[in-house]
Amino acid sequence: MNKNNVVESVAVILAAGMGTRMKSRLPKALQPLAGKPMLRYLLDHVEQVFDRIVVVIGPDMEEVAKIAAPHQIVVQKDRLGTAHAALQAEAYFGNGEVAVLYADNPLITSETLKSLLKTRQQDGVTMALMAMLCDDPKAYGRVIENHGWVERIVEYNDATPEEKAVRLCNAGVLCASADFLKKCLHQVKNDNSKGEYYLVDIVKLAVEDGKKVKAHRAPEEELRGINSKSELAEAEQIVQKHLRKKAMDNGVTMIAPETVYLSADTILEPDVLIYPHVVFGLNVQIKTGVEIRSFSHLEGCNIEENAIIGPFARLRPGSHIGNAAHVGNFVELKATYLGDGAKANHLTYLGDAEIGSKTNIGAGTITCNYDGINKHRTIIGKEVFIGSDSILVAPVTIGDKSLIAAGSVLTQDVPDGAMAFGRAKQVNKAGRALLKKTDK
Repeated sequence: MNKNNVVESVAVILAAGMGTRMKSRLPKALQPLAGKPMLRYLLDHVEQVFDRIVVVIGPDMEEVAKIAAPHQIVVQKDRLGTAHAALQAEAYFGNGEVAVLYADNPLITSETLKSLLKTRQQDGVTMALMAMLCDDPKAYGRVIENHGWVERIVEYNDATPEEKAVRLCNAGVLCASADFLKKCLHQVKNDNSKGEYYLVDIVKLAVEDGKKVKAHRAPEEELRGINSKSELAEAEQIVQKHLRKKAMDNGVTMIAPETVYLSADTILEPDVLIYPHVVFGLNVQIKTGVEIRSFSHLEGCNIEENAIIGPFARLRPGSHIGNAAHVGNFVELKATYLGDGAKANHLTYLGDAEIGSKTNIGAGTITCNYDGINKHRTIIGKEVFIGSDSILVAPVTIGDKSLIAAGSVLTQDVPDGAMAFGRAKQVNKAGRALLKKTDK
């Protein structure tokens, strides 16, 4: 029994495009949405529906192949159009249903893909074509129907004014039996201005062969193609809207959700409170009761229950914030463990450090973790008081319940319970300030 209780289903994903309109060194399939490549979005949904997946890539696209793993990879050595790309996967079609999809349609949901297969399985349907009703059809190809069946697809430049008024547009995704798809792909010609083989032409071939093609309608939000940076930005807003809604439906409070930017893998537990203008990079996990205050940026970090972050805080990869700990304004952490109840409330950099519970880090404290060649760690114990403007030159260990005087520069370890000074001796020169003024 397969995933759809029908014959075996195979998804062929065309991901060979370089995306020249993106004007980017990244292939189109790797352009990110909420920090995740477009191809990975599509694969996540396709994997829930289809029994096998084949990804068609171009030459020298090793990074795309890594994202597509462990699925079957086929290389389109010559980029001769979408029908030519699909034909490269012919050996893996099998004997069941085959759907052809595009890496630049990353927002198609698993529910829509399941319904596409069901449409294809309806009596008399030889091919199911994904279509969308557009408020602004722009330059999409128009799907012309006759008594509920697709009669033809008209490209925008070839459409009459009446045809341009049609709002049903071709999304390019289609599904047919493996045998029929093979037959049509071999019949596609390249007699066009670019000399390419276009997948859309198989719709015409099917209709001319007397076969029934059914347009399966799905939301434009899911089917829109992403071919430029402006379209990528529009898709990003769609993704962010869904991520915010999912978070709030799960009990997260966002005071101004439209100003919060999440990553696809952000994990937020119920009763997290997020103030306006917060950005979450990849790999962030936040437990219940945490407050993230405005203008904070977080990536690659874990935050335990009831901690307070920000405003204007930056948490970099490898940081772990303990239960009820505080990270305040203009504080940056990198690869640092801040223990339960510890506080770093002002103007501080803590890099490659381990800080014990209930320790207080004074304003302006810096852990000097880099000597120009290697990174070194700073270990600060429990219930330590670090005075303002302290510089801790790693590697250095500060013992439990010790006190570091303000303005100290420490290069040696401090024992438990000790008070440490690391300043130059203060010298007062009587009357010199007045003398300096009279010199002017």
